[in-house]
Amino acid sequence: MKNECKWRTPTLLLLLATLSAHAQVLARISVKAGTSPRLNTAVYTALKNAYQSGPDSLQLQEVRGNKRSPVPFQLLDDNLYWILAGITPAGSTRVYELVKGQSVAAGNVMQLKDTAGAFLLRQGSRKLLQYNYAIMEPPAGVDTVYRRSGFIHPLWAPDGQVITNIHPKGHWHHVGIWNPWTHTSFKGKETDFWNLQKKEGTVRFKGVAGRVQGPVACGFTVLQDHIAFSGGKEVTALNEEWVIKALNCGTDTSRFVWDFASTLNCADTAGITLLQYRYGGGFGLRTMEAWTAATSAVLTSEGKTRKDADSTRARWIKITGRTEKGQAGILIMNHPGNFDSPQPLRVWPENSERGEIMMNFSPTKMKEWILQYGRYYAQRYRVVTFIKDLTNEEIENYYQDYVKPPEVTVAWNGSI
Repeated sequence: MKNECKWRTPTLLLLLATLSAHAQVLARISVKAGTSPRLNTAVYTALKNAYQSGPDSLQLQEVRGNKRSPVPFQLLDDNLYWILAGITPAGSTRVYELVKGQSVAAGNVMQLKDTAGAFLLRQGSRKLLQYNYAIMEPPAGVDTVYRRSGFIHPLWAPDGQVITNIHPKGHWHHVGIWNPWTHTSFKGKETDFWNLQKKEGTVRFKGVAGRVQGPVACGFTVLQDHIAFSGGKEVTALNEEWVIKALNCGTDTSRFVWDFASTLNCADTAGITLLQYRYGGGFGLRTMEAWTAATSAVLTSEGKTRKDADSTRARWIKITGRTEKGQAGILIMNHPGNFDSPQPLRVWPENSERGEIMMNFSPTKMKEWILQYGRYYAQRYRVVTFIKDLTNEEIENYYQDYVKPPEVTVAWNGSI
């Protein structure tokens, strides 16, 4: 089944008009927090046939007793997205009404900027991440085989510190956040799309399939190809779609939250086998050079650290380290629907590569994965970048937000 995170042409709305108690109620929406407290959690519901009445004539109001407050919302495909602003205690229910009424367009909190070579995502004036769709050259004097597009760098912490690294010495093929497959069998030949110096394959940006910005979310959908080099020719082995979506964290300036979804399908009827190997695919990360064994820490959902996290399974991994501005970190959660979940980890040992960090959720670390022509294969991850630290309780709340979002029920009042 194709990626559920896929979204296309949005309508962007922010409600600023005075709300009328006599406005026609189209739907009453209840949101149950469940067993976990919620903090600035994004929720959504299908909007039925709302486009028939025109999205510019819709308002969303939160109802608390006799008080109604306007709520910014965003239409992504046929879904209505908004944020449960602030803290929603466990066991509580919040009530909203969708009503007819005049609304006006407003500035976007979550922004996408096309820099003619990269997509830059921002929350307000703060940079969040950059996706590079133009070919980036390696450092001067380094083999041009390391030319690459289709990766994320920089990734910023909320205080503006860059926490990813590209083209580190000795590993020129490491580029921030990327996910090529390493050990594969394509048309009877072993093909490596990760280690570019082997000149067996690469990953290349192909095109843009969607972009969005608004009060709730910003992001983009892009297409990439895994290209095999064979006999002096290029053959596309895999088509890949990335959907990157950053979510509004409200007034909390210490965190960014964004989703990463990759969907693969075979470009050739021969299919491809992703062979068992210690790293490749999934979610790959090279952190800033300053994060070494002496200046950083690793913790997984199973209590593993830098010393023993490698080759263990985890629902999430947290990496923290010192920066020029203090301490920052990144939390990566892998979705339970991913292949061979909870997925195994590749984490460099403390005593290798100057103590620097390379981390990879590696779906095929324990077993091979056969991809068949005509089918779609999705991998999903949620990322939180933060300053200072996250407690285990906060992390588990983020994880529950991701895998068990609040329950949304809608009572429609007639047809719209």
